[in-house]
Amino acid sequence: MNFPLYIAKRYLFSKSSNNAINIMTLIASGGVVIASAALFIVLSVFAGLKNYSLEFSSFIDPDLKLIPAQGKSFTFTDNDLNELENIDGILSYSKVIEERVILKSENKNILATLKGVDGNFIKVTRIDSMIKQGKWVSKDGNEVISGWGISNNLSFGVFDYLKPLSVYVPKPGKGQITSIKGAYNSAFVTNVGLFDINEELNNEYIFSNIELAKELLSYKENQMSALEIKLIENADEDAIRENIQDKFPNQFEVKNREQLNDALYKMLNTENLAIYLIFTLVIIIALFNVIGAIIMMILDKKKSLNTLFNIGAEPKTIKTIFFFQGSLMTLVSGLIGVFLGVLVVVLQQTFELIMLTPELAYPVHMDPINILIVLVTILTLGIVASRIASQRITQKLINN
Repeated sequence: MNFPLYIAKRYLFSKSSNNAINIMTLIASGGVVIASAALFIVLSVFAGLKNYSLEFSSFIDPDLKLIPAQGKSFTFTDNDLNELENIDGILSYSKVIEERVILKSENKNILATLKGVDGNFIKVTRIDSMIKQGKWVSKDGNEVISGWGISNNLSFGVFDYLKPLSVYVPKPGKGQITSIKGAYNSAFVTNVGLFDINEELNNEYIFSNIELAKELLSYKENQMSALEIKLIENADEDAIRENIQDKFPNQFEVKNREQLNDALYKMLNTENLAIYLIFTLVIIIALFNVIGAIIMMILDKKKSLNTLFNIGAEPKTIKTIFFFQGSLMTLVSGLIGVFLGVLVVVLQQTFELIMLTPELAYPVHMDPINILIVLVTILTLGIVASRIASQRITQKLINN
């Protein structure tokens, strides 16, 4: 057996004759336990909040979205669609026309984004599951479905025929505008449903069938703003993107859900990193207690160290003993802390102990990578702390 490791384990799990040393060791270990548990819980909370925030994007964003490399629209022929359908891994796709519009109800108006979609859109996304009132738009007719925010701002409801709703889109072209009427394409529409996803989307989008959007924007039959794609489950996204780029070189930018929400992902990742660094600092402070406890233990066992030295143990070997002791202390404390953290997260997931609202429990997510992050952080910092403490041992200290 490794001699320094054997002695280190004996020192770690045996009580000292000095009760103050025992108390200080328990305090040091307890600090590491609490710090590691707190780090894991906070990382799990942020993982839960991240999943909760990104869950909403999955209701409206596709797995892949093809947008034109240049300009605001492109033409996609039937032959092009056949080429797209022949790519393995694509389950469904939807033609989309998207443009900023003016939405007017009585004397109120608001800027919104009109998204004209075909019948496949509800197969590509899950937007229809977020309709809280009314129904999805039909394939024909001047029907729209809007977010709760737009509905509240313009004070209209579902099938509210007493408040006519108008959509205005600037006409394409150049030259001087001679009248307001001549500057816009417009249509009277009926709001047939309300969706509720999140505040940003509720205040931003209205949906219509693609034919109404074509009419308002004066688009040709095969002209569109984007193609949204749903992939087969567990399909190779990178391979599919590469196939699309090969079949349609320099025509599209192919973006996945993360790229479509890059600002949100960056914000969440930055917050997660900031919290990790803050709690790592807490762990570093807790490990100062470990350094102090090891130094006190070194002083307490001077006679034992002198005996070890006399029977042939070198100062380097004795340093290794206390290095192992400090590393084991932090590792064992870290494992206990992670176990407690896992227990708290499981209890929250199971019993919903803490609520954000009366209906919504505080979201947490058990991610195995977070367990690894906490243990690696604890062990790395514990090794550094143990190294610092063990360097206090000198031959002069042993002989005195």
